[in-house]
Amino acid sequence: MTQKENLRALLLSALFFLAVGGLLLHCRIHVWGTSPSNFIPAVSGIISVGLIPLLFYFRSTVTFGYLLDGITVIIGMITMVHFTLKNAPSEWSLQTIFFQTLMADIIMLCAKFATGKALFDLEIVRKLDDATHGGRFFRYPNMGFWCVHLVAMSVVYILGFQVWK
Repeated sequence: MTQKENLRALLLSALFFLAVGGLLLHCRIHVWGTSPSNFIPAVSGIISVGLIPLLFYFRSTVTFGYLLDGITVIIGMITMVHFTLKNAPSEWSLQTIFFQTLMADIIMLCAKFATGKALFDLEIVRKLDDATHGGRFFRYPNMGFWCVHLVAMSVVYILGFQVWK
């Protein structure tokens, strides 16, 4: 096994175990049969555990895995921030932000995204030593692409929530 194959296997297992950990947290917090709104975390968790690592496994579908991973991370971040604000602690401090909100879960999502990005770069970039990110910052696959989508999807989510309140 080459160093690249070993690194790829480690990143795939990290992506899988982060997704399993997130799904188990969802199962504990959002009991599946109690509310229709618990359907989204369940489906997202199942996609993250089963489909996304499978898409990253095959070189021809790495791009789809990267896109699906990024979109599930954005959806998770938006919905968890909304849940935190809806069930806000009575007093805001650094301690309550880290220990009484979903900040730890959002940080886990960031780790999941970073793992997916590393897998994507490992497969798509031909020679890692000389790799430089070219093109416009806001174009795919640069990080600005994800920043634009995070902001745009947040605005759509907020508008949708306000309209259908």
